[in-house]
Parts: sequence; structure tokens; C-alpha cells
Amino acid sequence: MTDRPVRVLLAEDQGMMRGALALLLGMEDDIEVVAQVAAGDAILDAALAHRPNVALLDIELPGRSGLDAAAELRARLPECRVLILTTFGRPGYLRRAMEAGATGFLVKDGPVEELAAAIRRVLVGETVVDPALAAAALSAGPSPLTARESDALKASADGATVADIASRLHLSESTVRNYLSAAIGKTGTRNRMEALREARRQGWL
Repeated sequence: MTDRPVRVLLAEDQGMMRGALALLLGMEDDIEVVAQVAAGDAILDAALAHRPNVALLDIELPGRSGLDAAAELRARLPECRVLILTTFGRPGYLRRAMEAGATGFLVKDGPVEELAAAIRRVLVGETVVDPALAAAALSAGPSPLTARESDALKASADGATVADIASRLHLSESTVRNYLSAAIGKTGTRNRMEALREARRQGWL
């Protein structure tokens, strides 16, 4: 560990939470919050401008998700460690975060001292994961949905018809029906809106 403070980028859409986190982390002698953003599509530009050592990302952000931004950061700024901090401790989210290159995953209800310690630990190459969530993710297993089944479910979120979804995904209507039917079967639900809700609850979407 060097004598220079750890440079942290904070991505959180709730202004009060973002301000509180920045204030609390700033009270640590060895941590400096160098950038704060409220939207997922602002993360990469801020990271390239400020060169943080650690990016602290919420998952559900306007513009794009923290998981998508994590993958982009890994590609464009590989020296920046990514720590996911979320309200939603869903096993599927943890698995997707790790696949996107995150080195830490914590839920927001923990003490700030734990968060500061996690920042220091990911900086030196450790992986930090909420223990209860790690256990749940191992027992839950990977998402049963294929990429195309996931796409079809996500495209149906606004109540779109099968024809609408087929047009958006450049597929035939019969293919879309097959994907939706498979997703409904795999989630053990009765229709595509229930399937969408269940897939989101599991963190598969």
C-alpha cells in the first residue's frame, strides 16, 4: 500500500445516499472520493478523466446498469478495481458481477468501516463478497435462461406484443414465442410477465 490515498469513483443514483457515502468515505485518512456520478452511462467518462483506483458502483442506475459499466471498465481501464454496492442481494447479480470483472460485491446495509476495509482489500488484489450472498449464489446455481430467452423477456417488459418483440430483436414471431415459452417453463411461472418478475427477482436479468 502506498502513502497516497485510494482514489474512489462513486456511482449511485440517489443523491442523499451518494452524498452520505462520499462524506463518510472521505473521513477515512487513506481514501479520497475523486468523482461522483448519478448515471451508468457517465461512469466510463468519469473514470477515464479521474483515473480512480476503485470504482464503487450501484447496479440499478439510469442509462446503463453498473454490471454493464463494470465490464466496460475492465476492458478500458483494467487497473481500476470494481466493487459493486447494491440494495439488492440477489444471487444472480453476484454471479453476473463476477463475470463482468468485479472484484467485490457488498449490500448497502453494512457499516461504512466494512466498506472502507473492502476498498482497501480489493486494491491489493483480494476478492470481497458478502458471505451470506456468496452462500446463496452457490446454492442457486447459474441462470437457466439462454441469452436469447433473456433478451425476449426484457423486450416484453413494457407490455410489447410478440410482433413488437420480433421486430426489436429481428426474429420471427414463432421464434419469439418459443423463447418466451421456454423462459416461462424455466422460471416455473404462468405467463411472460410472471417470468419477467421471477427472472428479475433472481437477478438473472
